[in-house]
Amino acid sequence: MQGRTALESVVLLHGFGGHPFQTRLLARRLKNANFDVRVIGYPSWSWPLDRIADHVHLQLAGDERRLHFVGHSMGGLILRAYLTRYKPARLGRAVMLGTPNSGSELADLVHDLGLHGPILNRAGPCLRTRRPTSVDTCLGTVDYPLGVIAGDRSPNPLANIIFHAPNDGMVSVAATHVPGQTDHLVMPVQHATLIYSRPVANQIIHFLRTGEFER
Repeated sequence: MQGRTALESVVLLHGFGGHPFQTRLLARRLKNANFDVRVIGYPSWSWPLDRIADHVHLQLAGDERRLHFVGHSMGGLILRAYLTRYKPARLGRAVMLGTPNSGSELADLVHDLGLHGPILNRAGPCLRTRRPTSVDTCLGTVDYPLGVIAGDRSPNPLANIIFHAPNDGMVSVAATHVPGQTDHLVMPVQHATLIYSRPVANQIIHFLRTGEFER
């Protein structure tokens, strides 16, 4: 286990409008599982996806350890954009939590109401289901070990009307799937609490160690 700490690191990427502080509990649980942890912050509201990917690259430049990644919500899209541009030579495994790989109907609604500027700003194009081709190019294809965890508990009855399908209050379960994924797991968790849930953390640790979720 000590070798894992010295030679492997988990990079945590927060979601839209998030802050590195929100990942502290998950970071502690990963550290207790003998992983080194790096938390990277970025202004997800004001920077476009490609600029955030470049920022992540600068933060990780020179790190020669085996790197695993965990991205919450939009953090999973940042993960994809970064790995498409700058895949590390010693890439480990990646886990997404509630990531809108096919976009979110909530982002579509915000856009259709003309509120995308003040609410979503530069993140809007990558969060909508109707994405520009440039965003799809930036996200690339998944050709690395990837586990996806989706929540299916929504705290908002309105979300069930908007999605017409199982969802976590922000993203539908169906939208979390992405071609090339290694494993996919649905858990009874809300979108915002995916990064705080102990059972979710246990599944993340299991996937990072074994390449599959525990069932």
